[in-house]
Amino acid sequence: MGGRCAVTGPIVVIGAGLAGAAAAWRLAAQGREVVLVEAVAPAHVGGSSHGSARIFRHAYPDPFWVDLTVRALDGWHELEAAIGRSVLTTTGGLDFGPRHDLPAVAAAMAACGVGSELLPPQAARERWPHLAVDGPVLHHTEAGVIDAAVAVEAMVAEAQRHGARLLLDRVVAVEVAFDGATVTLEQAGPLSASTAVVAAGAWLPEIAPRLPAAIADRLPPLVVTQQQVFHFPFPEPPARPEDWPVFIHQGEHMVYSLPGGRDAGGAGFKIAEHDAGILTTASTRDGVVDPASRARVVDLVRRLLPAVDPSPYAETTCLYTSTPTEDFVIDRVGPVVIASPCSGHGAKFAPLIGDLIAAAVAGDEPIPRFRLR
Repeated sequence: MGGRCAVTGPIVVIGAGLAGAAAAWRLAAQGREVVLVEAVAPAHVGGSSHGSARIFRHAYPDPFWVDLTVRALDGWHELEAAIGRSVLTTTGGLDFGPRHDLPAVAAAMAACGVGSELLPPQAARERWPHLAVDGPVLHHTEAGVIDAAVAVEAMVAEAQRHGARLLLDRVVAVEVAFDGATVTLEQAGPLSASTAVVAAGAWLPEIAPRLPAAIADRLPPLVVTQQQVFHFPFPEPPARPEDWPVFIHQGEHMVYSLPGGRDAGGAGFKIAEHDAGILTTASTRDGVVDPASRARVVDLVRRLLPAVDPSPYAETTCLYTSTPTEDFVIDRVGPVVIASPCSGHGAKFAPLIGDLIAAAVAGDEPIPRFRLR
């Protein structure tokens, strides 16, 4: 949090999920010396950045977030140009449900130059006959599906192309030294850094006690939950990506759905409750699907997608790390940058998160909403 810093020497980035990989890519592309430390493997299945299906969308009721999605989309296009392949498949996005404030979402997008179309239920059913909607539907064209695993692999590869090193090791401690930070690793031992970037995802609450008290005491409450994800078969494979758009349904729970990509054999779509996770930790999660969540999702599929076989052919769990406001944390204290772009909606922002972390490393003032307490 201080002024601009003249940083020389290695920057150690802890965590090779979407946030850490993006930070390593952006920093290495600036010519900085970067060491990316990952305990297991980039985008491993135990974290929050694995698999081939994460939602990209502009549809938020707050222009603050819409503006960030617009900036992030530029970053996704930049990554695709760098690697010569697609990371984001555009499907369009739908928002609907009895508790969804569609006028606020449309207004927020319009304020940021993002167009949308409000459709009456009959018109929506004619355009997307698999959906039995009974209320208005807000559609915008630029939403889609991010291949998270390909994105992480690509950003790590781009970072390495620019000279970054990848170390597979576990962090024992992060300490402030007189000339930077010391990151102590389980196998490699102490590693001197001009700046340490802690982007450990769901492991951040467990790493926090190993951070200097001046940092750990300023973290907001971070709640880790085990989320339930279900895969259902397409009634028939969509002919075009836009025939099966991503959607957000706001009813008793907020439910999201998107084509499943390669996940679970790539034979259908995934659907899950955003706001009904079970408290856990990254180290103690049991991976057992909550039967109550399954029952609610199956009931919604029966009502909303009547042509779909309402028996999930696959199910799994993943992790959220959430702040009380669902805002992110990207801030710097001395030689340590904390990055927790989380709360179940951070994946879409990954390239921009890399930019924001790089700015924090350079000593730029953080976005006020992303400050530590």
